[in-house]
Amino acid sequence: MQRMQRLLGCLLAACLLLPATMRAQSEPNVIDEVVWVVGDDPILLSDVEDYIMQAKASNSPIKNAYCTVPEQIAVQKLYLHQADLDSIDVTETEVMASVSARIADFIQVYGSRENLEAVAHRTVPQIREMLVRSERDQMRIQEEQRKLTEGIKVTPAEVREYFKNVPADSLPQIPTQVEVQIITSQPQPTREEVERVENQLHEYARRVNAGEIQFSTLARFNSEDEASANRGGELDYMGRKELVPEFSKVAFSLNDPKKVSKIVKTEFGYHIMQLVDKRGEKVKVRHILLRPQIPDSIFVKANARLDSIANDIRAEKFSFETAALQLSEDKDTRLNNGLLFYSPHPRIPPTSRFEMKQLNQDIAKIVDTLKVGQISKAFVMTNEKGQQVCAIVRLKNRINAHPANTTDDFQTLREIVYQKRCEEKLEKWIREKVKTTYVRIKPEWASCNYRYEGWIK
Repeated sequence: MQRMQRLLGCLLAACLLLPATMRAQSEPNVIDEVVWVVGDDPILLSDVEDYIMQAKASNSPIKNAYCTVPEQIAVQKLYLHQADLDSIDVTETEVMASVSARIADFIQVYGSRENLEAVAHRTVPQIREMLVRSERDQMRIQEEQRKLTEGIKVTPAEVREYFKNVPADSLPQIPTQVEVQIITSQPQPTREEVERVENQLHEYARRVNAGEIQFSTLARFNSEDEASANRGGELDYMGRKELVPEFSKVAFSLNDPKKVSKIVKTEFGYHIMQLVDKRGEKVKVRHILLRPQIPDSIFVKANARLDSIANDIRAEKFSFETAALQLSEDKDTRLNNGLLFYSPHPRIPPTSRFEMKQLNQDIAKIVDTLKVGQISKAFVMTNEKGQQVCAIVRLKNRINAHPANTTDDFQTLREIVYQKRCEEKLEKWIREKVKTTYVRIKPEWASCNYRYEGWIK
């Protein structure tokens, strides 16, 4: 499952020429073609090439790609078809937050927005639109995988039995891990800036309601939701739980496609929307998103406040734990002494031990410079929702790399056993699903040595 998720996570595109050997197999002057059909879903040559581009750009080149990739896409389609049958949806909030965080990571890795666009040969709005589609599919696949493996449990006895006869020199090596505490402050826009945004949206609504201009035209040129702006602000058909509650409530209350909604505030900013269509329990709307701008001076002020808090902790006026409880705006950690946690799987208890690669990149860069017990200077980071917040962190503990043992690393070893059980269950499901699914493969693509038997009927 980890391997599949890693491949699905390769979401940044870059230019890659189609190898001459494969071009020779394609007909001259064919821009695109269907190479596989899985159930009712075609796999296009362009799908395969995009997948290879994404893997290469993420430094994850795929061996024998023009045989391996179509099969990987076919497996994804099996999962997505099952997700449809199981009515598995993900919220637009989750998708957009993940996409925003990924783009922020990409910009950080490549140094600037301009560098990212040069490497990807796409604009940031185009990258965002590509990531939205891919991320939604990825998240639905992961939810389906969780559903298929939800009955799997691993007991302490199974973990001890699994590793009982493993030689000490064959036990997994545990990378360096850290435990980190955090206190955050969320800078807020001024009332004047909020009023400016609200007045702008009121003016947009007035112009549309008066018939002066199309809503889609305004969205295309003014909406800050880059993923939907190119489509005139249109979102896909969404269920109530797929949208943030504030947005969902208004979207499902709309009845007149010619009228514009009231202003809606969400964690993403301020919206107005217009009904496009309703189908049963799903609604399609177009929207315009504007985000109030927060001046650098407010971030400077928030950082200064956090630095003052850090100095008081160093002077032992109060503890980091007390400061986190009383002063932090991070609702996920302030009741837990500011300690960061994550859960590798819903059915495995959360852990406070992070490998450096598992930390938010902004936090990881700071933690890497700290000694145990030290508190950082205040810094600006992008959180999992794609929002910029100010933070200070304390390195509570560092566990150096070492061979795993059942006393100190039981949870890591249990995760290894759990992963293996999940992979075995999913492998069995895929093999059975392939046998009962209609598949057609273009003849020149049928000579590959595929991993799963039964694709070629």
